[in-house]
Amino acid sequence: MFQILHQDKKTASRLGVLETRHGKIQTPCFMPVGTQGTVKTLSCQDLNLCGVEMILANAYHLFLRPGIEVIKNIGGLHKFIGWDKSILTDSGGYQVFSLAILRKITDEGVEFQSHIDGTKYFFSPELVIEIQTNLGSDIIVPLDECVHYPCSKDYAKIAMERSINWARRSKIFYEDIKKTDPNQQLIFGIIQGASYLDLRKLCAKEIVEIGFDGYALGGFSVGEPQILRYNIISSLLEDLPENRPRYLMGLGSPPEILDSVEMGIDLFDCVMPTRYGRNGTAFTSQGKITVRNAIFSKDLNPLDKNCDCYTCKNFSRAYLRHLFNAKEMLGPRLVSFHNVYFYLNLMRKIRTAISQDRFKEFKEEFLSQYNNSPS
Repeated sequence: MFQILHQDKKTASRLGVLETRHGKIQTPCFMPVGTQGTVKTLSCQDLNLCGVEMILANAYHLFLRPGIEVIKNIGGLHKFIGWDKSILTDSGGYQVFSLAILRKITDEGVEFQSHIDGTKYFFSPELVIEIQTNLGSDIIVPLDECVHYPCSKDYAKIAMERSINWARRSKIFYEDIKKTDPNQQLIFGIIQGASYLDLRKLCAKEIVEIGFDGYALGGFSVGEPQILRYNIISSLLEDLPENRPRYLMGLGSPPEILDSVEMGIDLFDCVMPTRYGRNGTAFTSQGKITVRNAIFSKDLNPLDKNCDCYTCKNFSRAYLRHLFNAKEMLGPRLVSFHNVYFYLNLMRKIRTAISQDRFKEFKEEFLSQYNNSPS
């Protein structure tokens, strides 16, 4: 299921391959976010051109719209969206706690009102696994309780213990399904505990004892200081099995990815490439640039001279700025395409550097240019 191909000699970064029902994924890997079954503005053909091997979709949103039965009846999420590579589905736990109009959390699960029309629903850990099973995604995760920063230690402990209990129930339910379908999805456990290292390490111990195909670090990038986040992540990785993939949920920027790869993280997802792209900001080897700015009105250069994506090979910064000012849909699409390509190309370069035992040098070279951002 997961094989480490090479360990960098100077850092904890590692080169690996993760095999799912829809193919092999080279790690470290970045997954573009396709919350509602689409990576915003981009087609599956676009994603293939960028070299995407796996995307992330969200069980909460797909449960509400178009509904699981619609997707199940057409043959699963892959057929519904026209994507023949791997899909990881998030449980929707974060969305329940951040988007739902009203919610009531108990040890049995969470009752909530849809942020769309106010309809009441109840998510139990078992139902969330059943939803993801019906979606047919390649990697699924249990329902967990997310907390924001800052959070009192007392409540962080309650939420952590509840997440462990839900993970245990989810694994039991998953194993029952697997008895009738040995070719079942992979399931990753999620480690919570807010900003408290002792809670995080306790949670990691319990989740590892339950036993999962991979381990996800959740509940980060919710306002906590970066140095606190890094200290927790680096310490947590000591408690996770080396022969299982490690997934940092919902983070990050190129520098954050490089720092996390150096610590030993294998999988990433983040909305940054497309969210920034839709708002006219491009990631480049020289840092971020906001192409909507007036300084680019007569700039005939591509977004990034070092990039060979379709956008950079065919269009100037001036034209892209014009598209945004004219409110043409092509502008957000072209910059989003470039950003996703940039991220996937960064991951390819990272993997090459690890294979050559020069990840640390690559990171320093990349950041020396990237941190001189013109924006």
